[in-house]
Amino acid sequence: MVDLFTDRVLVRNNKDQDELDTDRELVLRLQNRILMLFFASDACERCQEFAPTLKEFFTQLTDEYYVDRSAQLVLLYISLDQSEEQQESFLKELPKKCLFLAYEDPYRRELEAMFEVKELPTLVVLRPDCSVLTLNAVEEICRLGPDCYRNWQEAAEVIDRNFLINETFDEKSMRSFRDPIRRLKYKVDDDKKKKKKRRLDLGGDEDED
Repeated sequence: MVDLFTDRVLVRNNKDQDELDTDRELVLRLQNRILMLFFASDACERCQEFAPTLKEFFTQLTDEYYVDRSAQLVLLYISLDQSEEQQESFLKELPKKCLFLAYEDPYRRELEAMFEVKELPTLVVLRPDCSVLTLNAVEEICRLGPDCYRNWQEAAEVIDRNFLINETFDEKSMRSFRDPIRRLKYKVDDDKKKKKKRRLDLGGDEDED
């Protein structure tokens, strides 16, 4: 993921618009994370309509009000605005934790061509190795909400043991996510007990740990 932005400056969408301009900062922010490239424009009506949905989606997965630990997810706004003023206006509609490329950075248009963006809004989802998970997740996010992340996480094989949704938020979904692991653990423990019982029935000595 970091290779895609080598020698590029990413900017945080906070009050000071802090820059990530060193390799170390980029690695810490992007490594082993699923990246969403959000191509949009302030002048696009559909982009304006989708922005609140995207903000809520991202916030529910990364804000500690909803989760114990933030999901391994990065949102990067790729502005296709016609002016820097438009870009600044649209950034106000996006989460403070999202990143963006400066308006004067020509890499915005290079990424647009690289991912063959044909419509707005487009939200390209990338695995940590930069391969494409989906070329446009706008409809999927509108339909499934935060459940998208679990699908992407599984498909990308991202290990995220810290991502635990609060019980009051979505405990039912997390139970279904944990159940296969729990069943496997109990099966292993049960098999060990059965083997131990067979050794004792045959008169063998119990092995010491």
